[in-house]
Amino acid sequence: MTSGLIAAYRRTTYEAAGACARIGRRSAAVDALLARLGAGEGAFVTAWNPFSRRMPRGWNDRMLARLRYAARRLPRAEGVGGAGGWEERHLLIGGDPRRIVVLGRRFRQVAVVAVRRGRPARLVLLQPQR
Repeated sequence: MTSGLIAAYRRTTYEAAGACARIGRRSAAVDALLARLGAGEGAFVTAWNPFSRRMPRGWNDRMLARLRYAARRLPRAEGVGGAGGWEERHLLIGGDPRRIVVLGRRFRQVAVVAVRRGRPARLVLLQPQR
C-alpha cells in the first residue's frame, strides 16, 4: 500500500448512523453506536472499489448489497466515508474485527478501520491470502 493511500485513509471521516470516526482518534458517538449494536468492538468495511481501484457506481452498489447479505446475521449500521470530495458507502459491523477482516478480504479490500469502545480507531491493513 502506498503512503498516499495510507494518508487518504487517515484523512477520511468514517460515518455510520450519524456517528463519526477518524483513524487515531476516540469517538464517544461510535462508542455509543457500538453499545446500541450490542458490541464492544467492530470495524468499518466496504465492498466498493476493490483493491482501491475506482469502479462504476452501479457495480459498487451491487457489491455493497452482497456485503450486506454476507453480514446479515451481524449487528451493523449503514454509513459513508469520505474526504476532499471523495466518498464511499460502507458498513460499521459490530463484532470481532478479525471476523470482519475476513469479509474485507472476500470483497477485495486493502484495509478496514477497527473500532473498540474507549479506544482510538485504527487502520488494519489486509495482507493478501496466499
